[in-house]
Amino acid sequence: MNPLQKALLDWFEISQRDLPWRHGYEPYQIWISEIMLQQTQMDRVTLFFNRWMDAFPDIATLANASEHQVLKCWEGLGYYSRARNILKTARLLIKDYHGSIPAQRKDLLRLPGIGPYTAGAIASISFNRDVPVVDANIERVFSRLFNIDLIPGSPEAKKLHWQKAEALLPKNHARNFNQGLMELGALICRPKKPDCSSCPLTSHCLALKYDLIPERPAPKKSTKIIPIEMATGVLIHNGQYFIQQRLADDVWGSLWEFPGGRLERDEPPELCVVREFLEETEFRVEVDSKITTTIHHYTRYKVTLHCFLVSLLQQNSDPVLHAAQDFNWVSYADLANYAFPSGHRKLIQFMTTQKLL
Repeated sequence: MNPLQKALLDWFEISQRDLPWRHGYEPYQIWISEIMLQQTQMDRVTLFFNRWMDAFPDIATLANASEHQVLKCWEGLGYYSRARNILKTARLLIKDYHGSIPAQRKDLLRLPGIGPYTAGAIASISFNRDVPVVDANIERVFSRLFNIDLIPGSPEAKKLHWQKAEALLPKNHARNFNQGLMELGALICRPKKPDCSSCPLTSHCLALKYDLIPERPAPKKSTKIIPIEMATGVLIHNGQYFIQQRLADDVWGSLWEFPGGRLERDEPPELCVVREFLEETEFRVEVDSKITTTIHHYTRYKVTLHCFLVSLLQQNSDPVLHAAQDFNWVSYADLANYAFPSGHRKLIQFMTTQKLL
């Protein structure tokens, strides 16, 4: 073992965070935590992880759950395709792997939602297999450690980072070494204001040696934020709230929502709500009042959602669905049992705090 490897392993041994999935390195828990950690901050993941394990403590329980139960438990984490792939994988594990998670990287890569990083993380962290991993934290560490002047995420950078990860991996120490690299990136070698004075690898860091820490990683082109304006309507009829379930292959697929959609050019939000109800459900409605406006971010989009209270202008309360797979008339209390996209959940929370429901 070379000095760099030993320095990192020694640092991780005393500096690692106490995370619930590290208590036993149980493969099921590592798998779920790694999927949750994609696109989500660590502090939020620990809360969702514990809630998930209470609901689905093992693969068998998860495989027997409905998609509705899984999406509801995932609500708030976003990128709901991750949750649907977890359910698909759980059922495949019961069917093809006797309810166990395989230790081989090649087998893991065959499972829905598991790519090179996740397969490497499960194999190395759960089973201590000598498999490298590269995530955003490790890319940043390597960019500084080896003074790599390539934009992270580019094909050239990806290839080089994976080569470095494989070459640097000490035999029989993959679990702690891979976690050590990720932990170093999260706690010390941060994107902004890295704590170089506390880094165990300062004597090996070329960017520090050449005073290039601020230039590493090489800056990406700034992502243009695309604004989207939408409108939605809360329809209450005979004390029941109308909700519909989005199509499975749509954005936020299979989640529930209040009908609505994107504003057309120069279209007032109030008219948009009326039009969308007619197009999506064939309901004729009128706007009673404005409730609120919510803002949420999705990938590179900033979504402004104008929310209205609407009433039905017809006797028939059975919709003809054109943009959804199912519908329900539910009580206010029952809204808590359905998984909604972020903007709609914010709307429900606002109405609750303002006692508008």
